[in-house]
Amino acid sequence: MEAPRLYSTKRVQSLKPTKKIPLEEDPTKASDALPLPLHLTNAVFFTLFFSVVYFLLSRWREKIRTSTPLHVVTFSEIIAILAFFTSFIYLLGFFGLDFVQSLVFRPSPDVWIAEDEEEENEVLLAKEDARKVPCGQALDCLLPPLPPAAPIVTAQKVFDEKPVTVLTEEDEEIIKSVVAGTTPSYSLESKLGDCKRAAAIRREALQRLTGKSLSGLPLDGFDYESILGQCCEMPVGYVQIPVGIAGPLLVNGREYSVPMATTEGCLVASTNRGCKAIHLSGGATSVLLKDGMTRAPCVRFGTAKRAADLKLYLEDPDNFETLSVVFNRSSRFGRLQGIKCAIAGKNLYIRFTCSTGDAMGMNMVSKGVQNVLDFLQTDFPDMDVIGISGNYCSDKKPAAVNWIEGRGKSVVCEVIIKGDVVRKVLKTSVESLVELNMLKNLTGSAMAGALGGFNAHASNIVAAIYIATGQDPAQNVESSHCITDGSC
Repeated sequence: MEAPRLYSTKRVQSLKPTKKIPLEEDPTKASDALPLPLHLTNAVFFTLFFSVVYFLLSRWREKIRTSTPLHVVTFSEIIAILAFFTSFIYLLGFFGLDFVQSLVFRPSPDVWIAEDEEEENEVLLAKEDARKVPCGQALDCLLPPLPPAAPIVTAQKVFDEKPVTVLTEEDEEIIKSVVAGTTPSYSLESKLGDCKRAAAIRREALQRLTGKSLSGLPLDGFDYESILGQCCEMPVGYVQIPVGIAGPLLVNGREYSVPMATTEGCLVASTNRGCKAIHLSGGATSVLLKDGMTRAPCVRFGTAKRAADLKLYLEDPDNFETLSVVFNRSSRFGRLQGIKCAIAGKNLYIRFTCSTGDAMGMNMVSKGVQNVLDFLQTDFPDMDVIGISGNYCSDKKPAAVNWIEGRGKSVVCEVIIKGDVVRKVLKTSVESLVELNMLKNLTGSAMAGALGGFNAHASNIVAAIYIATGQDPAQNVESSHCITDGSC
């Protein structure tokens, strides 16, 4: 019996301090510049500043167009320059000095709520709140010791972890202020200097606000300092997801162990069974067909003709080298591969494709696109950039352009599964497997109007791998575009 041939294509808000730091200041303030109320004075200088900036930029661009020397100025331009410096000095004196003083004379993090006049010498936060060590050192991220061995109760589904208990009076005051809304929840880490304690306080405040218990959500055993300013904001715990290993997967003569994070039963087992079938059949071969990440900004013009002019300019091969040099300045790895445009009336969608090395590369692509847009403003000053992404990329959404053109890495893989492997490992026959693939993955998907979904469950495996390796699971939308073809 012949073996089946399978193919697959694919601003922190600071709290009011209890004590003000004395500063020797001149009683004359920047806001005394005009005999007007403070808000009117600010409005006058704000309007003056931005008006003269716009006027000067317009005049200087006009001089560049007419080849007029920039040092040749008219009386109106002299007045505008003087007004610019006047308004700038006022705004710097009104806002800049206070900002610098707030950095130099920043109050200690243990100052939270206004003290009672009769208890001036008391503070609300204890000495341990004013730690001198960094957040990571103040946090004990070691896993708790394992409890003694106990009989396994298979029917138990409720976590034994008790709700977090706030023991100190200072924590209780902070929790009350968070619940009352006087203390922003997002500022706890910067105020306390202890990321784990901030998470515990935020967690308790959330339980009081919602009336729901979070006892089933683990808190201990996680390094909260490691995510500060990096990924998840305002944490209250973490979710445990088991990670399984499928494989070894033999591809192009090399074995790979495939990590998969999932709570779905049988997913890792079925994937592992497929890896076994591939391995016993001599392995699979794969070829990288295309590797290009995309970003597509949306720009608008006053007329459709101007939009068409830019489209023709971008798609002209003679201009590609110049655009590539501008684009490639953003990164050592990002290299522009091509530009594809789509016009809708006065709106133009520009789809940039570039290589990004080993990175997913959305940031480097976006920076390169911004460089090109800034460059195009010289020859197309009437171009209005609506958004750095106009959904023609298309990012994290099912789209025919991704199915046809590809986004990221496009590959083709092939494996010949032996007949006895189909019977012994997959527990079926070659004929039944081929018929199921045709009627389900091909005909059934066509009847459903599938867009890139001519497969059994490629997204299941891709999502589990993304979660296990710390990738963005939302990218699974376009990453799981796949068609499975099989024949005897």
